[in-house]
This record gives sequence, C-alpha cells and structure tokens, in this order.
Amino acid sequence: MRSPVFVEDPADPRLADYVDLADPDLRRRTEADRGFFIAESPLVVRRLLESGRRIRSVLVTPARFDSLSDAFAHAGLDVPVYVAPDAVLRRVVGFDLHRGAVAAADRWPMPAVERVLHGARRVAVLERVNDHENLGVLFRSAAALGVDAVLLDPECSDPLYRRCVRVSIGHVLRLPWTRVASVEEVRRAGLTTFALTPSADATPIDVVDWPDRVAMMFGAEGPGLSDAWLDAADHRVKIPMRPGADSLNVATAAAIAFFAVSVNRPECRP
Repeated sequence: MRSPVFVEDPADPRLADYVDLADPDLRRRTEADRGFFIAESPLVVRRLLESGRRIRSVLVTPARFDSLSDAFAHAGLDVPVYVAPDAVLRRVVGFDLHRGAVAAADRWPMPAVERVLHGARRVAVLERVNDHENLGVLFRSAAALGVDAVLLDPECSDPLYRRCVRVSIGHVLRLPWTRVASVEEVRRAGLTTFALTPSADATPIDVVDWPDRVAMMFGAEGPGLSDAWLDAADHRVKIPMRPGADSLNVATAAAIAFFAVSVNRPECRP
C-alpha cells in the first residue's frame, strides 16, 4: 500500500469526496455525478478493503489508521490513505458517527438479473422499500441467515447510500444484488415466489413446505406489496401474530422469513 498522507487542512481538495456527508441532497448529486459511494465506520471500511471493490481513497484518524493497519496491508491496495486529526475529519464530513474512518469507492455496473440469480436458492425481492435503515437491516439479516441474493424494484432506495451501507455493516458490498423490473423475471429464473402479507387468507409461514428455490417478496413499510405484485406471486404467506397487531416492520418481517426458509440449510448451522 502507499504511505499514508497526513492532512491538516479541512479545505484540502484531496478530501473533496468527503465534504458535507450529512447533507443528503448534496451527497446524492455529488455521488451520482462522480460515480462513487461512501463507506463509514471502522468495520465497514474494513469490509470494503476486503471486498475487492475499486477504492478511491480512505480518510482516517491516526488511531483508526493504526487499528486498520492489518487490513491495509492485507488488501495491498494502491490507493491514497489520508490521515487527519479528529477535528479535521469532523470539519470535513460534518458529523461524528463515522468513528474515525470513512472511505470512497467507485460504484460498479449493475449486473444482469440472470447473473445474480444463477445458482441462487434463497432470494429476497423488494418492492418500494425506500427507507435506508430498513434496507440496510434487511441486507444484514439476509447475509446472516443464508439468503443468496437481493433484487430491488426501480423504486427501492439506493443500497449504496451512506446510511444503508453503514446499517448493513458492509453487507451491501458482499451480497449479490441488482434491480428487477417485474416478478416475471424472477419466475423465469426458476424460483417459486412467496409474497409476505398480513392478509388473513395467507398461509402461516411456519407450516410452509419450502421448495428448493425460493424468492421471498417484501413491500414497503405501511402499504406492503402492491396488488400487482401480490397477484403475480405463486403463494401468499403470513407471519402469525397476536390479535390486534397490525403488522411488523419490514426489516423485522424479512428476518423472520429468512430464518424460516433457511433454518435447515447446512451453511446456517454452527
């Protein structure tokens, strides 16, 4: 790896990728124009270093540079590593939640649906899930509970938005995902589709006999799946709840469904 570069001026142009990370509108424009995204926190930056993704630069405090030194050495990346005091980092990015480590990396071309689904047995398919924290939690649960890939419709949030990357603890960098236009694309790949819904006539999830290849469909917080997507599904399933409960948070419901469909997979066993 390159020798670290020590920076003491918050206005240093080499730090332009990191300016005002707390301004969502500015960040969407800046990152879209330049084709990159931001990873923050030591664990997520470490996972980025391990991911093989194209990294533009890393910005860390001296303490975090020391704690990530093994990851820098292992990655062997020829990218700039900027080291700045805590106060400089705070001035540049505009908040403290980064815990002393941020990195900028290039976005990658969206893979074809067929490529993402090739060999996948357990898949999450999302319609209009537009809350970044819910999306990040969903990716984190999917990675932990044996889901092989995630498909998002065009209205879902950006998985590479800073908050989503952080909440997923970097799993959006590792778990295969892409955009999908319709449920039919999923069915053509040979997966049986199961729509998660609180409808009374849906089959309880704990009695489902899962086929070999499954796509679990989840809708936005509140409205849930659209009628079109519900009608396109092969089956409708529900998570049994006590009377009076309306519904579960979409990320919570997804985690329960992932466990239900993956409980007997060998890779999910200790």
